[in-house]
Amino acid sequence: MSFFGFGQSADIDIVLNDAETRKKAEHKSEDGRKDKYFLFYDGETVSGKVNVTLKYPGKRLEHNGIKIEFIGQIELYYDRGNHHEFVSLVKDLARPGELTQSQTFDFEFTHVEKPYESYTGQNVKLRYFLRATVSRRLNDINKELDIVVHTLSTYPELNSSIKMEVGIEDCLHIEFEYNKSKYHLKDVIVGKIYFLLVRIKIRHMEIDIIKRETTGTGPNVYHENDTIAKYEIMDGAPVRGESIPIRLFLAGYEMTPTMRDINKKFSVRYYLNLVLIDEEERRYFKQQEITLWRKGDIVRKSMSHQAAIASQRFEGSSNPERSQSQSNEE
Repeated sequence: MSFFGFGQSADIDIVLNDAETRKKAEHKSEDGRKDKYFLFYDGETVSGKVNVTLKYPGKRLEHNGIKIEFIGQIELYYDRGNHHEFVSLVKDLARPGELTQSQTFDFEFTHVEKPYESYTGQNVKLRYFLRATVSRRLNDINKELDIVVHTLSTYPELNSSIKMEVGIEDCLHIEFEYNKSKYHLKDVIVGKIYFLLVRIKIRHMEIDIIKRETTGTGPNVYHENDTIAKYEIMDGAPVRGESIPIRLFLAGYEMTPTMRDINKKFSVRYYLNLVLIDEEERRYFKQQEITLWRKGDIVRKSMSHQAAIASQRFEGSSNPERSQSQSNEE
């Protein structure tokens, strides 16, 4: 191949400037494997170096330009190959020419908007990544570096409790109450079940947390339900007037914040599903949507200064001293 001018090649490496100090977060890949990636927040600067290492010293590498991109994209699995980009930033590192030796290029994407949380689901994937490219006439040389983005939210001002009833006329009347309708990802669901009328023999009762992923629009809408958790409330027959307390800790389960109509491509919602099973294996259930959100205060101690500013913006706070004192109290 060398007599065609393609004898030289190169390896590309992307190194973040704060790689040694930046926090990492676990994220599930498409095949279900968990890996750790550098963690970023909305508004943080992404900077680093692109190392282009020639494979054969002494030979020159002709190229049509070297660039790096910061990309946020959504891929729907039923429409593979068609990537929907909602963030696309490009920095040119070198004009067309030739490399006679290995070289390092600095890059910086300042205060990058990252509006959505990274997500890998049953039918959709939302990812952020850096892509460095050495453009050549026939075959480009590429290297990608994935990162994970978490979205921070404030504590909801209005967070009313949930009160619902399950009933079968003249057979069963149950009231259940949850302390609130919006929970952060490390929260505890506290509630109580009241049995007002019991004339059927209930054998088992549980609460399920169900994740519902919705992708597509119009006639091409796909729904995927996934039971994240099962919490047994009772095993045996209740009596009238009995009440059963509930405490369900969310920290042990893999969940994301609620996502509604992300870039008009997909949604992720969570539901509490109360299930009753009688002795004849009949099932009775009542479902209620809850909102999940990621609490910013938990991560502030290990966040960079830029991330703290981004967090304050989400919290509607313009007083950095007050936020710092809150962090110290924690």
